[in-house]
Amino acid sequence: MWRFSYRLFRAVAAVTHWANRRFTAAGMLVASGVVITGAVGADTTQSVAYQAFALLLALIAVSALCVPLLRTRVAAERDLPRVATAGEPFSYRLRVQNLGARALDGLTLFEDLADPRPGYDGFRAAMRIPTYRAWKRLIDSRRAAYIAEQPLPALPPRGQAEIEVRARALRRGTAHSDGLTVARADPLGLLKALVHVPRRANFIVLPRRYSLPPLDLPGSRRYQPGGVALATSVGDSEEFIGLRDYRPGDPLQRIHWKSFARAARPIVKEYQDEYFERHALLLDTFASGRDERVFEEAVSIAASFAYTIDTRECLLDLMFIGAEAYTYTAGRGQMRTGNLLEILAGVQPCRDKPFSALGDAVMARRQSLTGCVCILLGWDEERARCVRRLRSHGVALRVVAVSTVPVADPPGWLLVVEPGKVQEGLAKL
Repeated sequence: MWRFSYRLFRAVAAVTHWANRRFTAAGMLVASGVVITGAVGADTTQSVAYQAFALLLALIAVSALCVPLLRTRVAAERDLPRVATAGEPFSYRLRVQNLGARALDGLTLFEDLADPRPGYDGFRAAMRIPTYRAWKRLIDSRRAAYIAEQPLPALPPRGQAEIEVRARALRRGTAHSDGLTVARADPLGLLKALVHVPRRANFIVLPRRYSLPPLDLPGSRRYQPGGVALATSVGDSEEFIGLRDYRPGDPLQRIHWKSFARAARPIVKEYQDEYFERHALLLDTFASGRDERVFEEAVSIAASFAYTIDTRECLLDLMFIGAEAYTYTAGRGQMRTGNLLEILAGVQPCRDKPFSALGDAVMARRQSLTGCVCILLGWDEERARCVRRLRSHGVALRVVAVSTVPVADPPGWLLVVEPGKVQEGLAKL
């Protein structure tokens, strides 16, 4: 039953997609009339609906004969944005050129976004009962963006037109486009001739972000053995503060030879160890058995913290568990905040590792951490044990748990937010 349902739903979705592109609004109305009058007028002795059926079917047939004659030679280019934000509108410029010697009118354009239909394994994993309503919800949840059909102005011979396309990002991830499809309606305005223009492109949809109140992150400055140039140095790095006379025991590598030659005495470079704040942003990716909304809200909250925390004078370590333990550092010459948001756009749930792996990753870096912001998927004994372990080792914590069920007697340092009411919950920070 499952495989039959999958093939049926997939076929219905394909036919619906084809009809929405091939038929104009008037064509859909006429096609619906053909179906209705065909059903009602099946018995020609009881109804004259068969006459309407013949007329409407003849209109569709004439339009179908005209479609192959609507040869359209066009070129199209568009400047897709590199990033967009889930839940927010965006726009880009589109240029279409008429390559033929005749004027073109009645043109519209489609963006050929990637097929949102899941594979069979994804279909089984996402559904408890194979219903078409659940199939529609699954397809809608997999769409990264919505770009409506765009009307184009009339194009003179060899002419060009430029329009602004307004669209909306729906969910985080990477939106793939296989190109553009230019449609031209037939003289009756019922069917459209389609011309595919291959222009592959991708853009990243960043996670949705919430506004946060002014943050007072826990912890104090810590010694950072890597200094500022963590990404480019090998071994310890210190901040250069000036020159001074040589003292017995100074390493020869620190001699400033130009000053030595000028002053005729040994001069060495003086450095200062770096002390500054370093925060960890922990994202719980262990979503097995949980509502997908909970995981998506947790990613959005993590993106909100990454976007809000000022990384000009501190470091921010984004940590989560995927195929392995991942740590990405932003601030003070490292990655930018926008890079962290792009990483969060592609985070997927972890289903094959224990939750303790996240705590172990933090414990390995606890000596250099000022504090830690934990974004958890619910609150249970396993997560409480991990938090107690970190607190027992002196790691200052701020914990946010996304949960669909209320937490009985939560500690004062634990903030529980409910999916759908995240903004109201984060206002209590």
